[in-house]
Amino acid sequence: MPALLNGATTESSTIPAGAATKQHLCQIITPVGMLGYGFVDAHVEAELERLSSLSTPTAIVLDSGSTDSGPSKLALGTMSCPRASYERDMHKLIKLNRKYNVPILIGSAGGDGADEHVDVLLDIIREHSEEPENSDWNLKVLAIYAGVPHGLVSERLKAGRIEGCGQFVPQLTQETIDQTVRIVAQMGPEPYLDAMLANQDFDIIIGGRAYDPAPYIAFAAYHARQKGCTSGIEVMRSLSEAAVGAFAHMGKIMECGGACATPKSNASAALVYQDATFDILPLDPASRCIPRSVAAHVMYENARPDVLYGPGGYMDLTKTTFEQLDDGKTVRVAGALFKTSESLGQNYTVKLEGARVCGFRTVFVGSYRDPILIRQLGTLFPKIKQYVKMQHKHVKEAYDVDFHVYGLNPDGVTTNSANGIFVVCEALADSQKVANSVASTARIACIHASYEGQKANAGNFGFGHGGKFDFEANECTEFSLYHLMALDEGEAGANYAASHEEGMAQRTDGQALFHWTVSTIGTGEGTQEQPTGNGTHSNGFTNGENSTPAAPPTTPQPLALPADIRYLRDIANIIRSKNAGPYEITVDIICDSQAIYELVKSSGLLSSEYIARLYGIPSEQIVWSGFFDTALAFKVTFPRLRNGKPVATGGFMESDVHGSQLHVELLDLELDEELISKIRGLQK
Repeated sequence: MPALLNGATTESSTIPAGAATKQHLCQIITPVGMLGYGFVDAHVEAELERLSSLSTPTAIVLDSGSTDSGPSKLALGTMSCPRASYERDMHKLIKLNRKYNVPILIGSAGGDGADEHVDVLLDIIREHSEEPENSDWNLKVLAIYAGVPHGLVSERLKAGRIEGCGQFVPQLTQETIDQTVRIVAQMGPEPYLDAMLANQDFDIIIGGRAYDPAPYIAFAAYHARQKGCTSGIEVMRSLSEAAVGAFAHMGKIMECGGACATPKSNASAALVYQDATFDILPLDPASRCIPRSVAAHVMYENARPDVLYGPGGYMDLTKTTFEQLDDGKTVRVAGALFKTSESLGQNYTVKLEGARVCGFRTVFVGSYRDPILIRQLGTLFPKIKQYVKMQHKHVKEAYDVDFHVYGLNPDGVTTNSANGIFVVCEALADSQKVANSVASTARIACIHASYEGQKANAGNFGFGHGGKFDFEANECTEFSLYHLMALDEGEAGANYAASHEEGMAQRTDGQALFHWTVSTIGTGEGTQEQPTGNGTHSNGFTNGENSTPAAPPTTPQPLALPADIRYLRDIANIIRSKNAGPYEITVDIICDSQAIYELVKSSGLLSSEYIARLYGIPSEQIVWSGFFDTALAFKVTFPRLRNGKPVATGGFMESDVHGSQLHVELLDLELDEELISKIRGLQK
């Protein structure tokens, strides 16, 4: 394979083991999987010290958002974390930028990547620059905006160039566009590259809504670009499928920080090589990457493990390999390809995201302990709803009311009536006034409704948590856009604008969809401290350790299994569920033993048909199901349902935004005696 970057040299480095003869392209550090979550700066600084022995470029790259936490950010303009959290993290990052002369690339500012949240991060940097201790700052900050005008979306809808991102996403209508508060497009690496090519001396890039791997791809592609490329689109076209595949795969793993390690941790580093391979290692000395943990992370919150779609194409991971290096904590990854839309004869598409307000919500919480009443809840709640309806016959606006019930067995009986069950009631209406009235009426009915065999007539319901009867939850939001929009030639990139307002105003057909601005922040001379040390560090880690964990033992170890094997949880190392976008849930079951995995795979225990029955889903609605040998895993993806109908996360009656509690049904999946006997045989 030809070198990806002309003139590269072979580096001799102490990190990681096995990398001394590889031709380096660049290095990337991710301090944490989400800007605003906080990170251990000592871990990051120690790695920067170690990487300072390399002559190839290093960057700090991190993500700041996704649709994971629901639609409220897009609908209401809120951010994933409090402003103070972004202030803390940005200040620490800029300190590292100044000391080590490393650029910082950020994606999806504020959680949703909305234009105003790009501006919030800019304002935070300006405020920090005015502090006396930062008087030497002179930062070149690029801001890339991802907001999309409603009019453009309407035009593309009329032209038939918008479709749902997934089979359960509702068809887009003009009414929905009109109701959507703000719309962003998930940019690929091209806008980052355009801004970088025009501003090669930048310090920080704050990106609006971006495909999670986009800034990672952009930094690596920038240093792998062919001479003469003048735009991000040209750079991406000049690279091979293997090169872009490696950069995208690296970014997909890195964007969650050290979540690819075992145990999972905050930070990770990637060393990217000329031959379309890369190494991944965690920065926490108590963690290590192993092939299974890295391969398994590719499955995380994705609908399938082998094909991952993004702007302008998809990653083909069917031939990826994961190799443990001699240090016992680093994994070398190879084999990913990126198939471009252009090579497939298709338009470049970007994902549009948007949300709307669907009403106002009021909530009350409380408990039932009377076992006589608890056995009748199945008939009591419908009666309460009828009572609410009778008391609001005069109300013209739409409203709804429903209950979450926690603590009941599947047969409707609690195992311990002394502890009781917990109830959360949600009322939704077009106005807060009516939502309050509906909730109050439902609560009164919960307290005073009569029931068969009643002994306690002073009140049925324990309430008043927090000193309040009802809680106004204000606006209820829901996703309204999660759709793919086809772009014309040249629209995938970004143009320079003197201001954000100018960038929005100058957008015309045939122009780039995105735009960037340039800000010089700080009035200092811009001198930076030089990296200290010779690639080693002393101290630095919060626990006082600075050595890497020992390599794992090479001799076979006895299987550590419970004395009484009965359930899937007894033999699977990981059983987890997670949202795969707003409309889908994905479940991963991962074994820690190759031998056990092979027995489970051949047993017929896990299948799409079984999952469909277990979760009450029509089998034809299973999005993807199958085994992933590289991670010793079974994966299945299905729609997020409410009352049997596909819905998006975060709306009315939402109780699990991340979808992270839907794995429980599989924990107690009973194993048959034949499978148990075979597993026991492995221990002999």
